[in-house]
Amino acid sequence: MNRIASSLIAVFVVLLLLSSMVFVVDQRKYAIVFALGQIKEVIREPGLHFKLPPPFQNVLYLDNRILTIESADAERFITAEKMNILVDSFVKWRIGRNEGQAKLYYVTFGGDETRARDRMSVIVKAALNEEITKHTVSEVISGKRGKVMEAIRTKVVQEAAQIGVEIIDVRLKRVEYVEQINNSVYDRMKAERLRVANELRSTGSAESEKIRADADRQRAVILAEAYREAETMRGEGDAKASAIYAEAFGRNPEFYKFYRSLEAYRATFKNHGDVMVMDSSSDYFKYFKSSGTGGAPSAPAAPKK
Repeated sequence: MNRIASSLIAVFVVLLLLSSMVFVVDQRKYAIVFALGQIKEVIREPGLHFKLPPPFQNVLYLDNRILTIESADAERFITAEKMNILVDSFVKWRIGRNEGQAKLYYVTFGGDETRARDRMSVIVKAALNEEITKHTVSEVISGKRGKVMEAIRTKVVQEAAQIGVEIIDVRLKRVEYVEQINNSVYDRMKAERLRVANELRSTGSAESEKIRADADRQRAVILAEAYREAETMRGEGDAKASAIYAEAFGRNPEFYKFYRSLEAYRATFKNHGDVMVMDSSSDYFKYFKSSGTGGAPSAPAAPKK
């Protein structure tokens, strides 16, 4: 029984010793093997690996995935024109993939990811502040945004390499004015749009008056030309009528006088209620008298051909 118990204890000790000498590296992790407190090697390949039992060798695992650091709140920066803006950014990073970077990361942070995140946040903020203070708001937002981001990324990469961190990307998620400046910007934009609207209205009003004045001028010219043509035609008609009258008067003056008298009688006695007081011996009633006393002619002479 003692031999069996001893054998079982020996087997257990051997299994325990073997289990302490075997470790598995996950594909999402790095493994740092320590020998008596000193870094012996960094294992990046996943799978089954062997080491000496503690306390001769120990293993520490580090995450090798791409991690993200996002600013909890937008941070305030001052641009080249001394304006306060709020910037919300993020950075993609991971522990360096070569052995030297992994060792440097462990030496710097002792494998503590929280300390690494805090240090990366400080590095990113310093790079943002250094670049944003050199540029205007328009350049940061649109004009030179690509160049600004490249300069920020270069600075962050250089700083991160000194602590064993590899930078994948650095981006600005949001850039905007602080609340006080937002209100003044909106007021200035509103005033500018109002100025443009008033300018357009005044320009439209001036064009309207110009068109209306031109239309009135054209109307006056057309009316004047029409009146001139009408008067010319009327004058020509009157001239022709006068010529016809003169010709008729020249052919038979007595008949012409008789005809004109009839027209005068017709116009005078058009209304039966009209009353006219005149001397009966006046020339107006010449053709109302008998033919023996100078009345209307019995038959007007035929016009000469």
